[in-house]
Amino acid sequence: MLYVMARIIPSFKLEDALEKAYKRRRLSREEVAFLLGLKGEGEVAQLFHVARSLRQRYFGDKIFLYGFIYFSTHCRNYCTFCSYRAPNKLCKRYRKTDSEVIEVARELAESGVHLIDLTLGEDPFYYVRDNGFESLVELAGRVKVETGLPVMISPGVVPKQVLSDLADVGVDWYACYQETHNQQLFRRLRPEQNYDSRLKEKYLAKESGLLVEEGILAGVGESQADIVTSMQAMQDLGAHQVRVMSFIPQEGIPMSDWPSPPRIHEMLIIAVLRLLFPDRLIPASLDIDGVEGLQERLKAGANVITSLIPPDMGLTGVAQASLDVNDGYRTVRGVLPLLEELGLSAATREDYIGWVRNEKDNLGKRDICAELTE
Repeated sequence: MLYVMARIIPSFKLEDALEKAYKRRRLSREEVAFLLGLKGEGEVAQLFHVARSLRQRYFGDKIFLYGFIYFSTHCRNYCTFCSYRAPNKLCKRYRKTDSEVIEVARELAESGVHLIDLTLGEDPFYYVRDNGFESLVELAGRVKVETGLPVMISPGVVPKQVLSDLADVGVDWYACYQETHNQQLFRRLRPEQNYDSRLKEKYLAKESGLLVEEGILAGVGESQADIVTSMQAMQDLGAHQVRVMSFIPQEGIPMSDWPSPPRIHEMLIIAVLRLLFPDRLIPASLDIDGVEGLQERLKAGANVITSLIPPDMGLTGVAQASLDVNDGYRTVRGVLPLLEELGLSAATREDYIGWVRNEKDNLGKRDICAELTE
């Protein structure tokens, strides 16, 4: 894992740092910060090349594809960065019925995705009602049965028993993003939420038999040191999927005038994540820049395409509610030509199911990314 070196900041050679990463040797916090701060086009290209080489070592040219169902945009929280925060009157609110969710899940499965991602806000429909989570667990189990695919769920912070119940009905993944591991910044981004409780939830999910995804938000006031700290926290957690997404300003939120960061910021984080987590899943989200931004994320070392949404079903994205959705570009058919251009290909369903099964079999054992060998 990352460890702190002396306070005197040494000068680094890019080639040396990249060679260490490629050989699975430990990188210090300072070396990670150095890589995140690369600016020269040639240096960035070298970083991306090594990131892709590590992806090739563990995954070949195979890319995984995730279908995305944001089935409730109601939320009780007041996150300053999110369009679906409780008081926002300008966003699109809906709550899909179970039959609608099953219909979309079947269509996504038939289209060739490898996973169904069930996402929702912390919807009072589930959080306030007596036994409200029972219906959520039942829905997730039905999606698993109807599609035969791995299922990820992002329900926010839920009771530990709900995590166990989700695992019991066959859910494979629990996604819960901290956004930042700077606690002061966390309080600004997620007011009235508990940093420790949210982080602990991911450890509880692993104890319950679920794989976990952790993620950060780029361009919201974090420092380079904050990003390094987040990467350390992801290693400590032993996350199976790690992601970064760029902040997108939206109407009706406190951060509506906050600028979206230059995309190179996100690409550098993706590449460094690949160096630190060479055998883990790193998404290239379609929810920030659509298909147009997919190529650069894959070139930086991502190996999962997320937020594939079937058109004309009234579904939205998270950061970009409608970008490319009803045009049909955020589909398996829409991304396959781009993969071919890059010399990549969609994995098979069996490839992905096998990867998930292997990781679940190894839950509780030492994670390969948690301790880099000298």
